[in-house]
Amino acid sequence: MSTLDPANPNDLRALAEQSNAWPFEQARAIVARLKKKPKDEVLFATGYGPSGLPHIGTFGEVARTTMVRHAFRVLTEDKIRTRLIAVSDDMDGLRKVPDNVPNKEMLTEYLGKPLTSVPDPFGTHPSFGAHNNARLRAFLDAFGFDYEFASSTEYYKSGKFDAALLRVLERIEQVMAIMLPSLREERAASYSPFLPICPRSGVVLYVPVVAHDARAGTISYDDPETKERVTLPVTGGHCKLQWKPDWAMRWFALGIDYEMAGKDLIDSVKLSGKICTALGGLPPEGFNYELFLDEQGQKISKSKGNGLTIDEWLRYASPESLSLFMYREPKSAKRLYFDVIPRNVDDYQQFLDGFPRQDARQQLANPVWHIHAGHPPAADMPVTFQLLLTLVSSSNAENAATLWGFIGRYRPGVTPQTHPKLDAMVGYAINYYRDFVAPTKKFREPTDTERAALQDLRDALSQLPPECSAEEIQNVVYEIGRREPFLDAVKKGKDGRPGVSLDWFNMLYQVLLGQEKGPRFGSFVAVYGLPNAVTMIDGALARSG
Repeated sequence: MSTLDPANPNDLRALAEQSNAWPFEQARAIVARLKKKPKDEVLFATGYGPSGLPHIGTFGEVARTTMVRHAFRVLTEDKIRTRLIAVSDDMDGLRKVPDNVPNKEMLTEYLGKPLTSVPDPFGTHPSFGAHNNARLRAFLDAFGFDYEFASSTEYYKSGKFDAALLRVLERIEQVMAIMLPSLREERAASYSPFLPICPRSGVVLYVPVVAHDARAGTISYDDPETKERVTLPVTGGHCKLQWKPDWAMRWFALGIDYEMAGKDLIDSVKLSGKICTALGGLPPEGFNYELFLDEQGQKISKSKGNGLTIDEWLRYASPESLSLFMYREPKSAKRLYFDVIPRNVDDYQQFLDGFPRQDARQQLANPVWHIHAGHPPAADMPVTFQLLLTLVSSSNAENAATLWGFIGRYRPGVTPQTHPKLDAMVGYAINYYRDFVAPTKKFREPTDTERAALQDLRDALSQLPPECSAEEIQNVVYEIGRREPFLDAVKKGKDGRPGVSLDWFNMLYQVLLGQEKGPRFGSFVAVYGLPNAVTMIDGALARSG
């Protein structure tokens, strides 16, 4: 066990400096940055494109950045002030109507206009941008994130970006030299980093800039409809920047020190970094995380709505399970679909259960340390999510009272009042069963050999005393399965005899419950009750008889 005291800031920092946990690796890069360019305050940033409803990927960026921010605070013993700014690019033009919103026909009339100038199709906020911003903020607030929300529209119109925009205008030739090699010939011919907001139509215009005056702070273009020459200031919200120069300008204007981005933006990060340098700034630290994939292995998209939404995850699982999903392997592509939820719920509990038994070094590598900013709560979850799902499935108990009846008999004294988080998980399990398990539930017929094994299991369970433990039940189930065709010659039992393959346990769930997998069978029977388990086996034998 480590002799260092994690409650001591100096000892905690020493442990953090050696930790391989990815938030500390990222935080150490910021510490190195400050050695080259000292600052009194470090700014972390995340970006959000409110063209569609917020999805889990949006949340993930804030959650992961928050973990890095906390790791940095540990490494610097909280002696340097930090802030996290969540920036919404809500001045971007509406390029297409999302698939997952109402009143699509109405939105088509506003294509090309800034998202904060597009009416809210839901009818609840002043604009579509404001609606999506509110959805994001409500969720981040529910998680208790410490952040400052920033509207790109507000920053452009209030003048907060004015000095940086004038710097872009002054150094437009350098910006163009960086951008043009990355563009196709046709686009390069008319490209400008500045996009005027048409005073006549309010549309974000992608037009050639025919003149620019750094001293006056203006650009000129020819109106594509009236053909008139129009001159606008680049300040005050009259123009916005194309997104890569915009990203760089934001880094420069706000002095951002850390911002991560998706793997699909690797080249964009490089270009924006070069532009930030050309403006006289220092590009932020960060890394490129892998993308989330839907059930078909396709990248999730806000406008397509093909991934899980924030609200959907929280219908089926706890916020902490979502944070665990975000913490894990950020540089590996992961499926973000409903079937990943049960594992993350139960794995979170396992990490929480194991935390007190770990030494200080191991605790800093435990995801729950980062999820809870160094102070994970005590574990107190008597049953697993997978077990709850199986209880719902076996009993068709689509109400919490029935499930609590099983739980209370298994763990006397455990009630919704004593274990509110378990009560919430009961609700999650019922929702998950109704939406995903019940529609796909399909019992398979047992073979003659399997019928004989099930009959033996039924008889063995019926002879066990009611007070039998889950472990004792599991031993009986294991022994009944120690026969062909379920023997595993490679996996030996404790007595040296051939073990039992997973085929035995999978058969039990497929035949008895109509599902492919489940929790430890002995634990399930202990909670479900021996008489109920015997009745369930009788039912399966009758169905196939």
